[in-house]
Amino acid sequence: MTRRAARPRALATAVAIASSSLVACGGGAPLLHPAQTMASGDFRLVTGVAANVATGALGQDLSRARELVARDPQVVSTPTTAPDYAKGALVAASIAPGLSPVVGARVGVGSGYEAGLAYTGRAVRLDVRRAFVDGPWALSVGVGGSAALYGRQQGTPLPDVDLGALKGYGVDVPVLVGWESAGGLYSVYAGPRAGYEHAAIKTLSTEPRDVVLAGSALRLDVDRFYGGGVLGFATGFKHVHVALELGAAYQIASGSFAGTEATVRGLTLTPASAIWTTF
Repeated sequence: MTRRAARPRALATAVAIASSSLVACGGGAPLLHPAQTMASGDFRLVTGVAANVATGALGQDLSRARELVARDPQVVSTPTTAPDYAKGALVAASIAPGLSPVVGARVGVGSGYEAGLAYTGRAVRLDVRRAFVDGPWALSVGVGGSAALYGRQQGTPLPDVDLGALKGYGVDVPVLVGWESAGGLYSVYAGPRAGYEHAAIKTLSTEPRDVVLAGSALRLDVDRFYGGGVLGFATGFKHVHVALELGAAYQIASGSFAGTEATVRGLTLTPASAIWTTF
């Protein structure tokens, strides 16, 4: 099979996998590419899975919100507990802990440049990067733009937080240094990554702004900044490689839920694995 004939079939496979994975919602967005870029015209299909783990204070904020609503269904309108519930809502919407599929495609565009498009359960990310190669070593500098499409909370959902109405946008800048063995049998890459995202839940209603209907979602607006690092390893032969990656980032999310201001911060871990099929 020629490369040109295989590409439409690979794209169809990616679409099928994505369509069957729409129930996932985790906010993890791994890179899953080495520092080296592909040659012009080369195409790579990436399929895998990622987890987004909210550690420490972030996980506690979400658990606390679930405990509060279990004890008091009117927690949102209770002044003493509303701030704690708002923190949990920000974690659920912006951090979005959980599992998600990873389906993407990358293409070499020449002169050391590469472009990619990926679906990561909660968002679509488009990126462009440039690699500078010196023997087996490479330095990659890129920029990515993302659009948050929706969310589905795993575990016990938070009442009045309609993640299905979530919308947002973001940008991130990864810088990678990597080594690749002769023939591409092994590759290792690592580097820093920082970014920003804005997310919002806005429910359209003909009711006055100060009227909240039972069971209706409440407005949420949140800005999230993060910075951390990525470490990855891939091994394979010829056209197929298996990649493992671990991302870690310190997150700061500030915003409001139902008119209550809140800020959450803490560390997230994003382990991921994928199969790279290059044509």
